[in-house]
Amino acid sequence: MKNALTITLIFISVAAMGPGREMQAPSRVNPPSPAEVDAMQAARNAENAPPAAVSDSTLHIVEATEVTPDSLLWQARPVVVFADTAADPAFLTQIRSLQGLPAPLIERDVIVITDTDPAAASEWRRNLHPRGFSLVIIDKDGQVKQRKPVPWSVREISRAIDKFPLRREEIGRAGLGP
Repeated sequence: MKNALTITLIFISVAAMGPGREMQAPSRVNPPSPAEVDAMQAARNAENAPPAAVSDSTLHIVEATEVTPDSLLWQARPVVVFADTAADPAFLTQIRSLQGLPAPLIERDVIVITDTDPAAASEWRRNLHPRGFSLVIIDKDGQVKQRKPVPWSVREISRAIDKFPLRREEIGRAGLGP
C-alpha cells in the first residue's frame, strides 16, 4: 500500500510539472506593422461593406500639375506625396497604403497630390521644397501641418488630421465629439 501511494504521488508530481524538454518554446511573434493593420482593416471593410458604399468611396489621387494649392483652399486637405521618380519604393509603398484603405481619408476630405517629376517644378514643389521622398499633410486653411521623410500608414495620417483644430471643429459641429 505504501509503494502504491508513493508511486501515485510521484506520478501526480511528474504530471503537475508539465511537459518536458521535448516541447519547443513558442516562437516570438512580432506585432503587425501599421501598414499590415491597414491592409487587414481594408480587407475586413471590403467584405462587410455594401456594394453601394464601395462604389462611392473613391479616393481622389491627382497629379501636381492638375491642381493648384489655391483651388483646394477650404475645400479639401491635400496630402502631397513627393518623389524624384514614380519608381521610388517609398512612393510606391505610400500610394499602395493610401489606396488600400481610402475610407478614413475620404471621411476627412483628403485629396492626394502626387509629384514625381522634379524637372516639372510644379507649384506644390516650389512652395514645399521637398528632397527625395516626402509626405506633406496640409489642412484646409492651406497651412502645412506635418512633413514626413518616410511613408505613413492611413491610420497615422488619420490620427494626425484628427488633431488639427479645423478637424476638431468639424467633429464638434457634426455632433460626433464630446
